[in-house]
Amino acid sequence: MSGSEISRVSGTPPSIDPPFWRALAVFRWLTLGYVVAVDLVDLHDVEHPLTAVLLLAGMFAWTLIATIAYAQPALRQWPLLVVDLAVAVFMVLATRLVDSADRITGGEPTFAQMWVAGALAAWAVYWQHRGGLIAAGLLSVADVVERGGLSADTVKGIAILLLVGLCVGYGVGLVRQAQAALGEAVRIRAATRERERLSRGIHDSVLQVLALVQRRGAEIGGEAADLGRLAGEQEQALRGLVSVSPERSPTADRVDLRELLSTAHAGPHVHLSAPATPVLVSDHQAHELAAAIGAAVHNVRHHVAEDADVWLLVEDTAEAVVITVRDAGPGIAPGRLEEAAAEGRLGVAQSLRGRLQDLGGTAAITSATGDGTEVELRVPR
Repeated sequence: MSGSEISRVSGTPPSIDPPFWRALAVFRWLTLGYVVAVDLVDLHDVEHPLTAVLLLAGMFAWTLIATIAYAQPALRQWPLLVVDLAVAVFMVLATRLVDSADRITGGEPTFAQMWVAGALAAWAVYWQHRGGLIAAGLLSVADVVERGGLSADTVKGIAILLLVGLCVGYGVGLVRQAQAALGEAVRIRAATRERERLSRGIHDSVLQVLALVQRRGAEIGGEAADLGRLAGEQEQALRGLVSVSPERSPTADRVDLRELLSTAHAGPHVHLSAPATPVLVSDHQAHELAAAIGAAVHNVRHHVAEDADVWLLVEDTAEAVVITVRDAGPGIAPGRLEEAAAEGRLGVAQSLRGRLQDLGGTAAITSATGDGTEVELRVPR
């Protein structure tokens, strides 16, 4: 299956980087053809024609090598770009090996001419405008050294190099930003369609059944009322799940913890307090924290009461994300957690402390008999 077919299946637009590198390869060959044609016409005017032919052969060889190397994503890294720019700088300075000092100071173009722009464009594609400006600066220094000082032609050439590096790099950055925005829009659209499909199915079946159980349980009373109350809580949780917008931070691997917690722990007896701004953590951290909080809430339901109130407080600081789970139950008797661990019941140790240790964080449990229990989960930034 091709890359474009995979993108259509996954809903992700194809990467725009390969077309840039293919266009750069075509540009290299076009500039090489131009330089070869011009230098061969002027071959009888240079001081060392044999050296000129050897340098042209070297430019052809490096153009071929660069075309093959840049076509391989694994090789498209900084060592190749450094070597590429070094070859371009050498070809600028090699003008002194071909031409006489009089022709150079008289304003004759460098031997490589516009061929060196291939390396400049590669830096601009890889490091955007910063890379383009750095490469243009190094080539400009080489041009000044080759000519032995500044002149009107040198200043003109430096200006062109800087403009090329800036414009190509800035253009590549804009296209990449547009690509990221398009990918996010495609993801949101696909998620929205799937959510709408699930919402219709849930509304037509599950939500209606849960609403009926809640209503009939309240009418019958007794244990049926408790069953109806639980059905009502699940109905609210499902409604929250299918109504929450799929939008999140443009950063692909970051999740708003507030959104995840409000969806996973929605209910009349769970009170969530969180900052007004997104609390962004990695996808793995978010789901591990949600699972740990779920275990803490389950303990409250199991050991206090099914309808016991639970308060969730989310704090986002520069050093850590802190989630506090608190209840107003009878508390945990001193030594009870250690006894449970000794008896082989490791719920708190594995679901809370184990998960947080895997994230590099901590889980602290504070409890006093008759004064409720507080669980503090802390994950460093």
